Amino acid sequence: MRIRPLAADVLITAALTSVAVLLGQEATSQGWPALDLAGYLLLGLVNLPVVVRGRAPVAVCLFVLALWIVYVTAGYWPVVNSFAPMLTVYTVASLRPLRAAAGCAALMSAVWIYAGLVSDHAAMPSVVGQAIGFPLVLVRFGHLARRSAELARRLRDEQEERARREVAEERGRIARELHDVVAHHMSVISVQVGLARFVFDSDPATARTALGTIAGTSTEALEELRRVLQVLRADGDGGPSAPMPGLARLEEMAERVRAGGVPVRVRVDGTPRPLPPGADLCAYRVVQEALTNVLKHAPGSRALVEIHYRQHHVAVSVTNDRGEGVILDRVRTGGGHGLIGMRERAKLYGGTISIGPRSEGGFAVRLTLPTSARTAHQGDGASE
Repeated sequence: MRIRPLAADVLITAALTSVAVLLGQEATSQGWPALDLAGYLLLGLVNLPVVVRGRAPVAVCLFVLALWIVYVTAGYWPVVNSFAPMLTVYTVASLRPLRAAAGCAALMSAVWIYAGLVSDHAAMPSVVGQAIGFPLVLVRFGHLARRSAELARRLRDEQEERARREVAEERGRIARELHDVVAHHMSVISVQVGLARFVFDSDPATARTALGTIAGTSTEALEELRRVLQVLRADGDGGPSAPMPGLARLEEMAERVRAGGVPVRVRVDGTPRPLPPGADLCAYRVVQEALTNVLKHAPGSRALVEIHYRQHHVAVSVTNDRGEGVILDRVRTGGGHGLIGMRERAKLYGGTISIGPRSEGGFAVRLTLPTSARTAHQGDGASE
């Protein structure tokens, strides 16, 4: 059971007061006057303020030391009330800057030496040694406690900041996934709905084909959304989840875009090979977003998707022959979450990406992704 700070201070104060009372009863055996009513009253006034030492450590320390001087001047045994001043000095050192602790420690040393001077049978070398040693030890341990508390607080703040940052990054990742899934498929569906509505009476066969494309696209969109939700709901106990899409499914995506009215050619250079899951998904999503932009902003243009498999990286490019104006405006103004998502994905996997118009007309998106751990590590700091 955890004890509240105030309750702990009450218990400490009660313990110190009890020890002081017990020592006071032995004063006569040590050659000092017995405690009378005034002595017990001063004893209480010295010890009881300790209960609020955490709220005003310097003020409590000065008050306790002042009353200790009165107690010593009255001729009572100084040792009886020595524990409360030592605890208040330690408290100042553990809660306040070193300068304040040094001042309180120096005042305690002065009172200690004063008590030795007014005593008839005190050994002054021993008194001076105690007056110097005890305050130094108290300040040292109090300062260490203060530093430990500061380090613990800083560590807690850093952990909270790291947790907030991880939550923000996870939200960004989820937003990218949802955008990539919804934007692409909804763009295809929107185009096909418009086509079906336009030819519904005049060309039923084309309308049926458009409706079939809508059904297939919506089904795939639901499957990808389920995959995203499975990742979010995964608790690590391990049921197998459906694999995320990759470049192996590139032709399926091209077919959907062709159905939307944009001729797409896919060209593969090199020997296709399995890629790391993250890099494979990144390449797929970049191509998906690029084709979605062509579908939305450059209708009637032709698109070319090229995949170049190299020893340590894979290069992906999506180009179209017209429609650069609308897309370029979105890049310049920073609009469009999809374009931002492309850059974030490339950076996440140590790749580079360029987005912009072609000199011969049209628009191009070019992505280079490392496919080995060493190359990916070197690419972490690469600029776009």
